[in-house]
Amino acid sequence: MRISAHRGADAAADPPAGSKGKGGPQQCQGAASVVTVHNFSYGALNPALGYVMSCVGSFLGLRCVTLARAYDGFARARWLSLAAVSIGATGIWAMHFIAMLGFTIPGQQIGYDVPMTVASMLVAVAVVGVGLFIVGFGDGGWWRLVTGGVIVGVGVAAMHYLGMAAMTMTDSMSYNLPLLVLSVVIAIVAGTAALWAGTRVSGLGATLGAALIMGVAVSGMHYTGMAALQIHRAAMPPMAAMAGSGGIASVSGATAAVFLIPLLLVISIATFAVTLTISMAPGEEELAADAEMRRRMEDLQRRRDWTQVPTGPAEDWYESLSDDRF
Repeated sequence: MRISAHRGADAAADPPAGSKGKGGPQQCQGAASVVTVHNFSYGALNPALGYVMSCVGSFLGLRCVTLARAYDGFARARWLSLAAVSIGATGIWAMHFIAMLGFTIPGQQIGYDVPMTVASMLVAVAVVGVGLFIVGFGDGGWWRLVTGGVIVGVGVAAMHYLGMAAMTMTDSMSYNLPLLVLSVVIAIVAGTAALWAGTRVSGLGATLGAALIMGVAVSGMHYTGMAALQIHRAAMPPMAAMAGSGGIASVSGATAAVFLIPLLLVISIATFAVTLTISMAPGEEELAADAEMRRRMEDLQRRRDWTQVPTGPAEDWYESLSDDRF
Protein backbone atom coordinates (compact mmCIF):
# COMPACT_ATOMS: atom_id res chain seq x y z
CA MET A 1 0.00 0.00 0.00
CA ARG A 2 1.24 3.52 -0.71
CA ILE A 3 0.54 6.72 1.17
CA SER A 4 0.38 10.21 -0.31
CA ALA A 5 2.39 12.59 1.84
CA HIS A 6 2.07 16.31 1.10
CA ARG A 7 4.92 18.36 2.47
CA GLY A 8 4.21 21.89 1.25
CA ALA A 9 7.17 24.14 1.84
CA ASP A 10 9.49 21.26 2.66
CA ALA A 11 9.33 20.06 -0.95
CA ALA A 12 12.35 22.16 -1.88
CA ALA A 13 14.51 20.19 0.50
CA ASP A 14 13.39 16.81 -0.87
CA PRO A 15 15.82 14.71 -2.92
CA PRO A 16 15.28 14.60 -6.67
CA ALA A 17 12.34 12.61 -8.04
CA GLY A 18 13.02 8.91 -8.21
CA SER A 19 15.70 8.83 -5.49
CA LYS A 20 15.22 6.50 -2.55
CA GLY A 21 17.10 6.05 0.70
CA LYS A 22 17.33 2.84 2.62
CA GLY A 23 14.11 2.35 4.60
CA GLY A 24 12.96 5.88 3.80
CA PRO A 25 10.18 7.39 1.71
CA GLN A 26 10.09 6.83 -2.00
CA GLN A 27 9.99 10.25 -3.68
CA CYS A 28 7.82 11.24 -6.61
CA GLN A 29 7.49 14.38 -8.67
CA GLY A 30 6.79 17.80 -7.21
CA ALA A 31 5.68 18.37 -3.64
CA ALA A 32 4.18 14.93 -3.11
CA SER A 33 6.14 11.98 -1.75
CA VAL A 34 5.00 8.39 -1.42
CA VAL A 35 5.76 6.41 1.72
CA THR A 36 5.35 2.65 2.01
CA VAL A 37 2.95 1.46 4.71
CA HIS A 38 3.32 -2.07 6.01
CA ASN A 39 0.26 -4.35 6.28
CA PHE A 40 2.47 -7.37 6.93
CA SER A 41 5.06 -6.10 9.41
CA TYR A 42 5.44 -9.60 10.88
CA GLY A 43 5.17 -11.48 7.62
CA ALA A 44 2.36 -14.00 7.25
CA LEU A 45 1.83 -14.28 11.02
CA ASN A 46 -1.01 -11.77 11.32
CA PRO A 47 -2.92 -12.80 8.17
CA ALA A 48 -2.64 -16.46 9.15
CA LEU A 49 -3.75 -15.91 12.75
CA GLY A 50 -6.56 -13.63 11.58
CA TYR A 51 -7.76 -16.24 9.09
CA VAL A 52 -7.68 -18.99 11.71
CA MET A 53 -9.65 -16.81 14.16
CA SER A 54 -12.19 -15.99 11.45
CA CYS A 55 -12.64 -19.68 10.63
CA VAL A 56 -13.02 -20.61 14.31
CA GLY A 57 -15.64 -17.92 14.89
CA SER A 58 -17.51 -18.84 11.71
CA PHE A 59 -17.46 -22.56 12.57
CA LEU A 60 -18.79 -21.99 16.09
CA GLY A 61 -21.43 -19.59 14.80
CA LEU A 62 -22.62 -22.02 12.13
CA ARG A 63 -22.82 -24.81 14.70
CA CYS A 64 -24.95 -22.57 16.90
CA VAL A 65 -27.26 -21.80 13.97
CA THR A 66 -27.54 -25.53 13.21
CA LEU A 67 -28.53 -26.20 16.82
CA ALA A 68 -30.98 -23.29 16.74
CA ARG A 69 -32.90 -24.98 13.91
CA ALA A 70 -33.81 -27.81 16.28
CA TYR A 71 -35.51 -25.46 18.79
CA ASP A 72 -38.31 -22.93 18.87
CA GLY A 73 -39.01 -19.72 20.73
CA PHE A 74 -36.57 -18.54 23.37
CA ALA A 75 -34.27 -21.54 22.99
CA ARG A 76 -33.79 -20.76 19.29
CA ALA A 77 -33.19 -17.07 20.06
CA ARG A 78 -30.57 -18.04 22.64
CA TRP A 79 -28.59 -20.13 20.15
CA LEU A 80 -28.90 -17.46 17.45
CA SER A 81 -27.59 -14.83 19.90
CA LEU A 82 -24.63 -17.05 20.70
CA ALA A 83 -24.03 -17.46 16.97
CA ALA A 84 -24.05 -13.67 16.54
CA VAL A 85 -21.39 -13.28 19.22
CA SER A 86 -19.26 -16.05 17.72
CA ILE A 87 -19.38 -14.74 14.16
CA GLY A 88 -19.45 -11.03 14.96
CA ALA A 89 -16.91 -10.80 17.77
CA THR A 90 -14.60 -13.73 16.98
CA GLY A 91 -15.02 -14.37 13.27
CA ILE A 92 -15.08 -10.75 12.11
CA TRP A 93 -13.97 -8.24 14.75
CA ALA A 94 -11.10 -10.28 16.21
CA MET A 95 -9.87 -11.15 12.72
CA HIS A 96 -9.82 -7.44 11.81
CA PHE A 97 -7.76 -6.34 14.78
CA ILE A 98 -5.40 -9.31 14.71
CA ALA A 99 -4.62 -8.24 11.16
CA MET A 100 -4.30 -4.61 12.31
CA LEU A 101 -1.57 -5.61 14.75
CA GLY A 102 0.57 -6.14 11.65
CA PHE A 103 -0.22 -2.68 10.26
CA THR A 104 2.51 -0.10 10.85
CA ILE A 105 3.52 3.29 9.53
CA PRO A 106 7.30 3.79 9.57
CA GLY A 107 8.34 6.41 12.07
CA GLN A 108 4.90 6.78 13.59
CA GLN A 109 2.99 5.35 16.54
CA ILE A 110 -0.63 4.26 16.11
CA GLY A 111 -3.13 4.57 18.94
CA TYR A 112 -6.71 3.33 19.26
CA ASP A 113 -9.74 5.22 20.54
CA VAL A 114 -11.12 2.80 23.14
CA PRO A 115 -14.87 3.68 23.02
CA MET A 116 -14.91 3.68 19.22
CA THR A 117 -13.03 0.38 19.04
CA VAL A 118 -15.45 -1.30 21.45
CA ALA A 119 -18.37 0.23 19.53
CA SER A 120 -17.07 -1.38 16.34
CA MET A 121 -17.24 -4.80 18.04
CA LEU A 122 -20.80 -4.17 19.24
CA VAL A 123 -21.79 -3.12 15.72
CA ALA A 124 -20.44 -6.38 14.31
CA VAL A 125 -22.33 -8.50 16.85
CA ALA A 126 -25.55 -6.50 16.43
CA VAL A 127 -25.74 -6.60 12.63
CA VAL A 128 -24.89 -10.31 12.48
CA GLY A 129 -27.60 -10.91 15.10
CA VAL A 130 -30.19 -8.97 13.09
CA GLY A 131 -29.38 -10.97 9.97
CA LEU A 132 -29.51 -14.29 11.82
CA PHE A 133 -32.84 -13.49 13.45
CA ILE A 134 -34.36 -12.42 10.12
CA VAL A 135 -33.37 -15.72 8.55
CA GLY A 136 -33.60 -17.93 11.65
CA PHE A 137 -37.22 -17.05 12.39
CA GLY A 138 -38.26 -16.87 8.76
CA ASP A 139 -39.84 -19.28 6.31
CA GLY A 140 -36.66 -19.90 4.34
CA GLY A 141 -37.59 -17.46 1.57
CA TRP A 142 -34.96 -15.85 -0.60
CA TRP A 143 -36.07 -12.32 0.20
CA ARG A 144 -35.27 -12.88 3.87
CA LEU A 145 -31.88 -14.31 2.95
CA VAL A 146 -31.01 -11.38 0.69
CA THR A 147 -32.31 -8.79 3.17
CA GLY A 148 -30.36 -10.36 6.01
CA GLY A 149 -27.24 -10.66 3.84
CA VAL A 150 -27.33 -6.99 2.87
CA ILE A 151 -27.79 -5.93 6.50
CA VAL A 152 -24.92 -8.15 7.66
CA GLY A 153 -22.64 -7.06 4.79
CA VAL A 154 -23.21 -3.34 5.22
CA GLY A 155 -22.85 -3.73 8.99
CA VAL A 156 -19.59 -5.66 8.68
CA ALA A 157 -18.22 -3.00 6.35
CA ALA A 158 -19.33 -0.34 8.83
CA MET A 159 -17.49 -2.25 11.57
CA HIS A 160 -14.33 -2.31 9.47
CA TYR A 161 -14.31 1.38 8.68
CA LEU A 162 -15.41 2.34 12.19
CA GLY A 163 -12.47 0.31 13.48
CA MET A 164 -10.20 2.12 11.05
CA ALA A 165 -11.58 5.48 12.20
CA ALA A 166 -10.74 4.44 15.77
CA MET A 167 -7.03 4.63 14.90
CA THR A 168 -5.35 7.81 16.09
CA MET A 169 -2.29 9.14 14.29
CA THR A 170 -0.70 12.42 13.26
CA ASP A 171 -1.51 11.77 9.59
CA SER A 172 -4.94 11.85 7.96
CA MET A 173 -6.81 9.04 6.19
CA SER A 174 -8.90 8.81 3.04
CA TYR A 175 -10.10 5.94 0.85
CA ASN A 176 -10.02 4.92 -2.78
CA LEU A 177 -13.73 4.88 -3.65
CA PRO A 178 -13.78 1.94 -6.13
CA LEU A 179 -11.88 -0.31 -3.71
CA LEU A 180 -14.10 0.82 -0.82
CA VAL A 181 -17.22 -0.11 -2.79
CA LEU A 182 -15.64 -3.44 -3.73
CA SER A 183 -14.96 -4.20 -0.05
CA VAL A 184 -18.62 -3.52 0.78
CA VAL A 185 -19.75 -5.82 -2.06
CA ILE A 186 -17.46 -8.57 -0.76
CA ALA A 187 -18.90 -8.08 2.74
CA ILE A 188 -22.48 -8.38 1.43
CA VAL A 189 -21.64 -11.55 -0.51
CA ALA A 190 -19.89 -13.00 2.54
CA GLY A 191 -22.80 -12.10 4.82
CA THR A 192 -25.36 -13.66 2.46
CA ALA A 193 -23.23 -16.80 2.11
CA ALA A 194 -22.92 -17.08 5.88
CA LEU A 195 -26.69 -16.86 6.36
CA TRP A 196 -27.29 -19.35 3.56
CA ALA A 197 -24.80 -21.78 5.09
CA GLY A 198 -26.42 -21.38 8.48
CA THR A 199 -29.83 -22.38 7.15
CA ARG A 200 -28.74 -25.12 4.74
CA VAL A 201 -25.50 -26.71 5.94
CA SER A 202 -25.48 -29.51 8.50
CA GLY A 203 -22.87 -31.99 9.64
CA LEU A 204 -19.38 -31.27 10.92
CA GLY A 205 -17.63 -31.70 7.58
CA ALA A 206 -19.94 -29.39 5.66
CA THR A 207 -19.86 -26.81 8.47
CA LEU A 208 -16.06 -26.87 8.52
CA GLY A 209 -15.92 -26.35 4.76
CA ALA A 210 -18.35 -23.43 4.96
CA ALA A 211 -16.30 -21.89 7.79
CA LEU A 212 -13.09 -22.11 5.74
CA ILE A 213 -14.80 -20.32 2.84
CA MET A 214 -16.21 -17.67 5.17
CA GLY A 215 -12.72 -17.09 6.58
CA VAL A 216 -11.45 -16.38 3.07
CA ALA A 217 -14.32 -13.96 2.45
CA VAL A 218 -13.85 -12.05 5.71
CA SER A 219 -10.08 -11.80 5.21
CA GLY A 220 -10.57 -10.77 1.61
CA MET A 221 -12.95 -8.01 2.64
CA HIS A 222 -10.51 -6.76 5.27
CA TYR A 223 -7.48 -6.56 3.00
CA THR A 224 -9.51 -5.04 0.17
CA GLY A 225 -10.53 -2.32 2.59
CA MET A 226 -6.90 -1.90 3.64
CA ALA A 227 -5.88 -1.58 -0.02
CA ALA A 228 -8.41 1.26 -0.32
CA LEU A 229 -6.74 3.13 2.55
CA GLN A 230 -4.76 6.27 1.70
CA ILE A 231 -2.89 8.15 4.42
CA HIS A 232 -1.79 11.72 3.82
CA ARG A 233 1.20 13.00 5.72
CA ALA A 234 0.32 15.77 8.13
CA ALA A 235 2.48 18.80 8.87
CA MET A 236 5.60 18.17 10.94
CA PRO A 237 4.43 17.18 14.46
CA PRO A 238 5.31 19.59 17.26
CA MET A 239 8.49 18.93 19.23
CA ALA A 240 6.41 18.23 22.36
CA ALA A 241 4.85 15.26 20.61
CA MET A 242 8.27 13.97 19.61
CA ALA A 243 9.87 14.32 23.01
CA GLY A 244 10.78 11.08 24.74
CA SER A 245 9.61 8.92 21.84
CA GLY A 246 12.89 8.44 19.99
CA GLY A 247 11.78 10.67 17.13
CA ILE A 248 8.40 8.89 16.72
CA ALA A 249 5.39 11.16 17.10
CA SER A 250 3.19 10.17 20.02
CA VAL A 251 -0.58 10.10 19.63
CA SER A 252 -3.64 9.95 21.82
CA GLY A 253 -5.49 6.74 22.56
CA ALA A 254 -4.40 3.35 23.84
CA THR A 255 -1.63 1.40 22.20
CA ALA A 256 -2.13 -2.10 20.84
CA ALA A 257 -0.07 -3.66 23.63
CA VAL A 258 -2.12 -1.96 26.34
CA PHE A 259 -5.61 -2.35 24.86
CA LEU A 260 -5.96 -4.58 21.81
CA ILE A 261 -3.90 -7.58 22.88
CA PRO A 262 -5.62 -7.98 26.30
CA LEU A 263 -9.04 -7.55 24.66
CA LEU A 264 -8.22 -10.19 22.06
CA LEU A 265 -7.16 -12.54 24.86
CA VAL A 266 -10.53 -12.00 26.57
CA ILE A 267 -12.33 -12.78 23.30
CA SER A 268 -10.23 -15.92 22.91
CA ILE A 269 -11.27 -17.08 26.38
CA ALA A 270 -14.91 -16.34 25.56
CA THR A 271 -14.51 -18.33 22.34
CA PHE A 272 -13.23 -21.27 24.35
CA ALA A 273 -16.31 -20.99 26.60
CA VAL A 274 -18.58 -21.05 23.54
CA THR A 275 -16.74 -24.11 22.30
CA LEU A 276 -17.40 -25.89 25.59
CA THR A 277 -21.07 -24.90 25.47
CA ILE A 278 -21.47 -26.31 21.98
CA SER A 279 -19.54 -29.49 22.81
CA MET A 280 -21.81 -30.20 25.77
CA ALA A 281 -24.99 -29.56 23.79
CA PRO A 282 -26.66 -32.52 22.06
CA GLY A 283 -25.80 -32.92 18.38
CA GLU A 284 -28.14 -32.84 15.43
CA GLU A 285 -28.62 -36.61 15.39
CA GLU A 286 -29.30 -36.72 19.13
CA LEU A 287 -31.85 -33.90 18.87
CA ALA A 288 -33.59 -35.60 15.95
CA ALA A 289 -33.63 -38.95 17.76
CA ASP A 290 -34.98 -37.33 20.92
CA ALA A 291 -37.74 -35.58 18.98
CA GLU A 292 -38.67 -38.83 17.24
CA MET A 293 -38.75 -40.68 20.58
CA ARG A 294 -41.03 -38.05 22.11
CA ARG A 295 -43.34 -38.26 19.11
CA ARG A 296 -43.57 -42.05 19.37
CA MET A 297 -44.20 -41.93 23.13
CA GLU A 298 -47.00 -39.40 22.66
CA ASP A 299 -48.51 -41.54 19.90
CA LEU A 300 -48.24 -44.64 22.09
CA GLN A 301 -49.89 -42.81 24.98
CA ARG A 302 -52.80 -41.75 22.78
CA ARG A 303 -53.31 -45.31 21.56
CA ARG A 304 -53.21 -46.69 25.09
CA ASP A 305 -55.77 -44.15 26.25
CA TRP A 306 -58.20 -45.08 23.51
CA THR A 307 -57.78 -48.83 24.04
CA GLN A 308 -58.90 -48.32 27.64
CA VAL A 309 -62.30 -46.90 26.62
CA PRO A 310 -65.09 -48.82 28.56
CA THR A 311 -67.60 -50.87 26.60
CA GLY A 312 -70.64 -50.14 28.81
CA PRO A 313 -73.56 -47.84 28.10
CA ALA A 314 -72.86 -44.59 26.32
CA GLU A 315 -73.44 -42.41 29.40
CA ASP A 316 -70.90 -44.45 31.40
CA TRP A 317 -68.41 -44.18 28.55
CA TYR A 318 -68.62 -40.37 28.46
CA GLU A 319 -68.28 -40.12 32.24
CA SER A 320 -65.13 -42.28 32.21
CA LEU A 321 -63.29 -40.00 29.76
CA SER A 322 -60.79 -37.68 31.42
CA ASP A 323 -60.75 -34.02 30.44
CA ASP A 324 -57.23 -34.14 29.03
CA ARG A 325 -58.31 -36.35 26.12
CA PHE A 326 -59.93 -33.37 24.42
